[in-house]
Amino acid sequence: MDSPVNRTEPDETQAVPTEVPATTQAATRVAPGAASATSTPTERVARGFTKSAAKPAGMVIETAPDPPVNKMRRRIVWATVAGFLTTCFLMFLRFFLPRAIFEPSSVFRIGFPSDYGIGVDTKWQQQYRIWVDKTSDRVFVIYARCTHLGCTPDWRPSENKFKCPCHGSGYDSEGVNFEGPAPRPMDRAEVKLDAEGQIVVNTAKLYKAPKGERNEFNDDGAFLQL
Repeated sequence: MDSPVNRTEPDETQAVPTEVPATTQAATRVAPGAASATSTPTERVARGFTKSAAKPAGMVIETAPDPPVNKMRRRIVWATVAGFLTTCFLMFLRFFLPRAIFEPSSVFRIGFPSDYGIGVDTKWQQQYRIWVDKTSDRVFVIYARCTHLGCTPDWRPSENKFKCPCHGSGYDSEGVNFEGPAPRPMDRAEVKLDAEGQIVVNTAKLYKAPKGERNEFNDDGAFLQL
């Protein structure tokens, strides 16, 4: 009779080792000297690992590119800075440039005396601010500026007078004041004939007739004798 064989039945309470797949073992294997992913910050510091640890030689760390939003924001900021600096530079240059006001020449020709009829001609008012006034025996040029506060009066042919739109001063056809606050007649510009016989006007030299003072309207240069 065969002797009984001692057979031990596995205890259900005893843990039975199970075979771990190779892939799982590779995933859970921790390289020597590396910190475990489940280790606590204290343990990682104890092992000598910190966030500021130097990059090992030969290791290439790839960084993720900036999002498009950050690139656009950066471009807007740089464009704003460049625009501000350009504006400041232009203002700096403008500060040293001369502030010249370009005005028409004060000396100019207006044609021949025969080009004008009796009365007031306003064709040069916009360009030179003058009126050419021709009477039966002379030609003179009235400077179109009210002697009250410097406004430009309007010529009203139907009323045969100049009327200032600012404060109501009135002048007759020869520019002599007769109503409103104007203190004296309008000034007259110097007129001469050149070698060709054309009228040369100089608005830089004006003849005046202040009330109670000497009348300059009869001086040489204040008119052309016909």
